[in-house]
Amino acid sequence: MHLSRGVAALAGVASIALILAGCGQKSGEANKTIKTSTDSELTTVDPSKTTAVGTFNVLNNVDEGLVRLGKDSKVEPGIAKSWTVSKDGKTYTYNLRKGAKWSNSDPVTAKDFVYSWQRTLNPKTASQYGYLFSGIKNADKIQNKKAKVSSLGIKADGNYKLTVTLEQRIPYFNLLMGFPVFFPQDSKTVNKYGNDYGTSAKTQVYNGPFTLTGWTGTNNQWTLKKNTNYWDKKAVKLDNIKFSVQADPSTSLNLYNQGKLDMSQLSATQAKQMGNKKDMISRKQSSNYYIAVNQKNKVFKNLKIRQAMSMIINRKTLANKVMGGGAIDNNSFVSEGLAVSPKNGTDFTKDTTAPASMTYNPTQAKQLFKEGLQEVGRTSLHFTLLNSDGSDQNSEYLQSALQKLPGLTVTLNNIPGRSILSRQADGQFTVTVANWFADFSDPITFLNILTSDNPSNISGWKNSAYDSLIKASNADDGSNANARWQDMVKAQNLALKDQAIIPLYQSGEKWMVNSKVKGIVYNTAGANYNFKTAYVK
Repeated sequence: MHLSRGVAALAGVASIALILAGCGQKSGEANKTIKTSTDSELTTVDPSKTTAVGTFNVLNNVDEGLVRLGKDSKVEPGIAKSWTVSKDGKTYTYNLRKGAKWSNSDPVTAKDFVYSWQRTLNPKTASQYGYLFSGIKNADKIQNKKAKVSSLGIKADGNYKLTVTLEQRIPYFNLLMGFPVFFPQDSKTVNKYGNDYGTSAKTQVYNGPFTLTGWTGTNNQWTLKKNTNYWDKKAVKLDNIKFSVQADPSTSLNLYNQGKLDMSQLSATQAKQMGNKKDMISRKQSSNYYIAVNQKNKVFKNLKIRQAMSMIINRKTLANKVMGGGAIDNNSFVSEGLAVSPKNGTDFTKDTTAPASMTYNPTQAKQLFKEGLQEVGRTSLHFTLLNSDGSDQNSEYLQSALQKLPGLTVTLNNIPGRSILSRQADGQFTVTVANWFADFSDPITFLNILTSDNPSNISGWKNSAYDSLIKASNADDGSNANARWQDMVKAQNLALKDQAIIPLYQSGEKWMVNSKVKGIVYNTAGANYNFKTAYVK
């Protein structure tokens, strides 16, 4: 999923910035309300249409799917109280709770899941996340308009039994069920609001621990309020979580230092200045920030030009000195710490092989660029680097590095986060800094987006051998963990060697945290934050 933010950009930002606060509370309310500052605006709470990390974090707390992901992405019962899996791994049967309700008091039923999945996959919805349903019976055919939406392999057997039929075993299937794209939707609400569905708090209903209130669709503050209709409301300790958009990290840190905030994400500069204070913690992120070049452009179809752009960037300097905040150079597209080999426990990034073009080599880069320009009949090149607001240091470093290639001029254009996602999705860029955050704890969450027809493949890179490897990992080798792993290793090696995209760094976060804040579940992949059991001591 993409990150749409303003502090360090869809191109150079961390993940959703949360700053929990107890400021301004009345006596006796300290353990019932937390106030949160975020640098991420909400754009929609329609689970079929969003692609932003910040929105998925909200949806993960105002809604609930068949399962809920606990600490370390542990699969726990959600709306489904139990489930069974057939011996061949192709049929999942979920038994739903009879006490689950929407915030409008309607029961949550198996039909709500059927409706939601069909709506997301319907080509008319134009969801960028339809590809995640690949492997469910007829999902790909529906996406390609070769089968009816009603033929999707999901069936409601009455109100409280749901059967899902797969075309092949999907080893990570229940992890997917904890991701908001697979959550149920109330058809009555969708039909009632039409095009306005999910564009404000009032045009949506909720079935999770909290409900969303106070968001008009354009304002920069909203509240997650305890959902009195939630089936497990006894486990929810907070009455309210109040959000306000604060794009300036110095403002947040000042409030923290004044005791008005309990938790503040630090910028790279702040983290360096704070040293190793006992209140500081690090949070890893399963992410990758990368440069995408629009390969519809003849110049960028040239491999040498792409390799030169990669080789001229000193990733260690970018990660450690420019970005900071826990960012690392891992020589990979798939993030470090996401998954390990079923054979020997080796991290995925250690099993793959980075090509020479991922290593800083300015001399070789300049030679490759010169040869590439000659091959496309050019003597010079100028392009605009599209990035997000708030990512000035990132953009300026990349501009300085890239312009060391003889004959290259780079103009910078940093635009609001909500605009850049739209520009990237529509291919309205020449070169852009983009990111991807893992939707679940498996390498395929990264590798899928580089397949030829994936809507998140914004560079337009196509490679049939790569597509075949990904298809095999999702199908033929799905029941053979070692073979599937090797498919994914080979796929990443191929993509990096052909410079499908230009990986830059894996992000991280540094935080100042008040010891009174307890019970927040943070996962590096998928929707990061689960506030169900959060409280202020």
